[in-house]
Amino acid sequence: MVNEDALFWSRILTETTLSFHIIYATIGVGVPLMIMIAQWIGIKKNDEHYILLARRWTRGFVITVAVGVVTGTAIGLQLSLLWPNFMELAGNVIALPLFMETFAFFFEAIFLGIYLYTWDKFEDQRKHLLLLIPVAIGAAFSAVFITMVNAFMNAPQGFDIVNGELINVNPIIAMFNPAMPTKVAHVVVTAFMTAAFLLASIAAFRLLKGSNHVYHKKALFLTMKLGLIFSIATAVIGDFSGKYLAEYQPEKLAAAEWHFESEENAPLILYGVLDNGEVKYAIKVPFALSVLAHNDPTAEVIGLDQFPEDEIPPLYIHYLFDIMVTIGMWMVLLSFVYWIGMKRGWPIVHSRWFRWLIVLGGPLSIIAIEAGWWLTEVGRQPWVLRGLMRTADAATSSNHVDLMLMLFAGLYIILGIGTIVVLSRMFRRNPVEKELDDLENEKGGVRT
Repeated sequence: MVNEDALFWSRILTETTLSFHIIYATIGVGVPLMIMIAQWIGIKKNDEHYILLARRWTRGFVITVAVGVVTGTAIGLQLSLLWPNFMELAGNVIALPLFMETFAFFFEAIFLGIYLYTWDKFEDQRKHLLLLIPVAIGAAFSAVFITMVNAFMNAPQGFDIVNGELINVNPIIAMFNPAMPTKVAHVVVTAFMTAAFLLASIAAFRLLKGSNHVYHKKALFLTMKLGLIFSIATAVIGDFSGKYLAEYQPEKLAAAEWHFESEENAPLILYGVLDNGEVKYAIKVPFALSVLAHNDPTAEVIGLDQFPEDEIPPLYIHYLFDIMVTIGMWMVLLSFVYWIGMKRGWPIVHSRWFRWLIVLGGPLSIIAIEAGWWLTEVGRQPWVLRGLMRTADAATSSNHVDLMLMLFAGLYIILGIGTIVVLSRMFRRNPVEKELDDLENEKGGVRT
């Protein structure tokens, strides 16, 4: 028998943990590449500002890594405590990617420590830069391996089922399932995009607060340019994700698009409300859903009428899709206008209101990541392992999950507030101007 209370609180606690962890995980994957690019530009141009960018970003990054370890450990613990039936069924399949994710993290952490504590130890800074390559690779592959687990939950394969047990497991085939390419690419690239816009948000905020130093201007230009590149890449990968859903998870695509009946020339529905099963006040883009699903404006797209009612995902995922796509397109437009404006000398990109838009871009990118993650997880419902095990059958029967939720929620509040306080104090006590002066004094020079 299913313990409905335990199921409900297990879902709430898992969603809370993943929603909190995804912020640190995204930063952990995206920021190392930003650090590496900044230091490479600094070495190439012999520009101390970019070198200092890499140095300061690394200090902040270490704090987020530490918190990410705690939240990542919580996820591993909760998999066993909250979803024991799922782990009993699929644990031997996902063990390999989970181990590889741990290995990738330690690989990253070792070289990050070496990189952090060897500043000014190399006469040739290019050797120091080489230490960032395994850091960036480890961070990216950590995301790759853990996303493979999620992809397997959406497209399980690589085993036989006998008497309700998974046997003859081939973990390699399980890891490289049909969902893996688009999910992995989307997670990694959106992490790069979000990290770029978060760092751009910080630079724009410092400029708005009166620190008109060229350091912040260089940081803003670099991160907005990188944000533009990765936001365009995210849009392209999103198109491939739509085609994957059309072929392998059509019920998820139909629910996200409020596509109730199979039809050709299917329009894409944005926003709107449902009133007794009727879509009102929505923006309909003619043929766009057929193009998204099949690259053919006349193609038929399967609707929700083709699926049993108890296998249809919650329809509110439509709004999660809208939030994700709207913010993504807005960030493409904002970063493109900034890049063109900088190239052509438009004064608009230096105005206060435009910089405030850039500041808002950081939190908006996090919201887009959250919406995308909720869309992925909720859109798989009612399955925890699609087609094989329902979420209700995977959960614990314990009566104490609500207490666990309160304890973990308290932990996350402490970690979140602690992160903000530590980072704020760290950079407030060491402003850019002071660090540049200190560097010049170490070289025996005098700043002009």
